[in-house]
Amino acid sequence: MKTKVLPTSIAVLVLFALVLGACAAPAPAAAPAAAAPEATAAPAATEAPAPTAVPAATEAPAATEAPAAGGKLKILYWQAVTTLNPHLGTGTKDFDGATVILEPLARRNELDELVPYLAAEIPSVANGGIAADGTSVTWKLRPGLKWSDGSDFTIDDIIFTWDYCKDEATACTTLSNFQPIKAIDAVDATTVKITWTEPRADPFISFVGSQGMVLQKKQYGACIGGAALTDAACQAANIAPIGTNAYKLKDFKPGDVVLYDRNPNFRDADKVFFDEVEIKGGGDATSAARAVCETGEVDFSWNLQIPKAVLEPILAAGKCDSVAGGSFGVERVVVNFANPDPALGAKRSEPDQKHPFLVDLAVRKAINLAIDRQAIADQMYGPTGEPTCNVLVVPAAVNSPNTKCARDVDAANKLLDAAGWEMNGSVREKGGVKLITSLVTTINTLRQGEQAIIKSNLAEIGVQVTLKAIDAGVYFSGDPANPDTLNKFYSDLQMYTNGPDGTDPQAYLQGWTCAEVNSSANQWNKGNDGRYCSKDYDALYAKLKAEMDPVKRAEIAIQMNDVLSNDVALIPLINRRTPNGKLKTLMGPTYNTFDSSIWNIAVWSR
Repeated sequence: MKTKVLPTSIAVLVLFALVLGACAAPAPAAAPAAAAPEATAAPAATEAPAPTAVPAATEAPAATEAPAAGGKLKILYWQAVTTLNPHLGTGTKDFDGATVILEPLARRNELDELVPYLAAEIPSVANGGIAADGTSVTWKLRPGLKWSDGSDFTIDDIIFTWDYCKDEATACTTLSNFQPIKAIDAVDATTVKITWTEPRADPFISFVGSQGMVLQKKQYGACIGGAALTDAACQAANIAPIGTNAYKLKDFKPGDVVLYDRNPNFRDADKVFFDEVEIKGGGDATSAARAVCETGEVDFSWNLQIPKAVLEPILAAGKCDSVAGGSFGVERVVVNFANPDPALGAKRSEPDQKHPFLVDLAVRKAINLAIDRQAIADQMYGPTGEPTCNVLVVPAAVNSPNTKCARDVDAANKLLDAAGWEMNGSVREKGGVKLITSLVTTINTLRQGEQAIIKSNLAEIGVQVTLKAIDAGVYFSGDPANPDTLNKFYSDLQMYTNGPDGTDPQAYLQGWTCAEVNSSANQWNKGNDGRYCSKDYDALYAKLKAEMDPVKRAEIAIQMNDVLSNDVALIPLINRRTPNGKLKTLMGPTYNTFDSSIWNIAVWSR
């Protein structure tokens, strides 16, 4: 999952009252709902922005003759799509692959404004869609919606998607988006009311964005629970979903290529420009950049996460435009609080197996102090990233001013000395345990550069680092049988990017609560891959859930960010502004902080 853009001119209070990745982990799953706070009446929910129309594709430069509609739109993702069921997806590439077919009720555009998709309008307090006490939200649907198989889209499909994901046995990676729902009721054929388990300041957590896409009940009806991962028909549905968006599936080779063609039942089928869409996976970020910026082999390349010395001359070739803005997410090192030793067998990385040295706060703090974020930014990212020690960087209201990122090797060494970790040659040791760590990330030139810097940094404090790089299609896979996924985390440290998928951080911050710790019992899909657990943090999360005032919510979110920072639950490195690339002749792509990079693919054209 990824973060994309800093909010623009929308007022902070409004932004924060709305719903709050390369890229990375799934959105965290939610803890069981807490009881509503004792109060006479909940404060009024903040009103949503005025409804925004889906933007029209940007007009092409003047030419003697406008390009004829049709042909194939060629998209290159160097992380290949592995599933088209977004609720089982574990990386941005899966959510984006599904976005071409499936839709939510609404999405956010490049200005962080809500745009109706399956919905006819965006609910607000003014239009009666958001209950003044924050207990419910009511959506009006577009009339006459059809699935690509010609059947009617109904409210039952929305209710079913909730039923599907709220069952923990289904192992939805989007569980946190659906658990806050108490009930969904059809007011009439095109009006649906969602009632929350408790008053919410954040009425757009469910059915909005890339993690809120609706599944067809007729196709997935028998897939609730364990069948979602074992039944042959359900497996077939996961790689060939029926959808409502502009395109339908033509062919899919998981881990390689997805081919889509026009959906004749799309509501605006006559306005769709391309006949086919191809998302090709594989390769690396450098070859993806060359394919769009130098050779023009593809129309759009995602996530040009390349060292600045390589990226800048490629962009200068003149065939492409950089599509970037705000924040693409926070690159971070995650600390494993569980023991990944292979000798543990089936107990490897289970949360009840404590890590032999990373549970020592002094060790975590020393590692954090030793890493040279500025060198990583200067040498590897250039204009596409800046140092940060916050896991929350967007919206601006929750970007903590309290954390410090200065590198201090002397302080790191003093911490380890005081904690009894003595130098034995080039590696520190205590009680027979040596500070020898493994750092895993994806195969990517930029990330291998980051790994090398971190390895060198930690050698200065007596921490030895072994490096491993895994193919992104494997690393971001949700396959519970695969030992190399980030969710299993069979290493000491791991590095990737992600961030919130909406302007309210509650669902994102939930990912570090004790209830969300990954384990084999939840098929490693809860969202807390580091197995971090803190009573203080959980208490703040409960307070955040109960608070309706947006200013106070921002204050609590900052406190939670600071707990993660002070505990070194993870090590934020870089606030990324990684660009995508598009041919100059391709109209429509925009950057996006809180949704897919191809969120508006239905209006792309030449």
